[in-house]
Amino acid sequence: MTALSIYTDGASRGNPGPGGYGAVMIWGKIKKELSRGYRFTTNNRMELMAVIAALEALKKENLTVNIYSDSNYVVKAVNEGWLPGWLKSDFKGGKKNKDLWLRYHMLAHKQRIKFIWVKGHASNEYNNRCDELATAAADGRDLLIDKVYESESGRIPPGI
Repeated sequence: MTALSIYTDGASRGNPGPGGYGAVMIWGKIKKELSRGYRFTTNNRMELMAVIAALEALKKENLTVNIYSDSNYVVKAVNEGWLPGWLKSDFKGGKKNKDLWLRYHMLAHKQRIKFIWVKGHASNEYNNRCDELATAAADGRDLLIDKVYESESGRIPPGI
């Protein structure tokens, strides 16, 4: 059976600022794109949200999934084993994005996931497409509220 390929990217204008994510999912000849924008968030949150959104879109479990990301934060957290330590310590020591990492962790158990780092803003057409989706979402209208980030950061988005 063919592996599902998922390309992801996140963007934030100002970091923190308006943000968005983009994902391209490819299964054989089938391609699906996902994106959403948030009014006030961070780049790392959007990088991770792209992965989560793609995994949440899956209707089947136990798939072989290759996730391509230009985020060292996301790829290294999984591939270098940072996440198990963060989970064990309950994210002590200022580790950020607990809500999203817990969400990812629950989804990851349903699939056979491999993360592959790709160079951002280079010649990878799907990574470039994800960047277009993420930045367009960040610049869009009807942005969602990243309630956890806004609450935990204590910062008020500009113009609110």
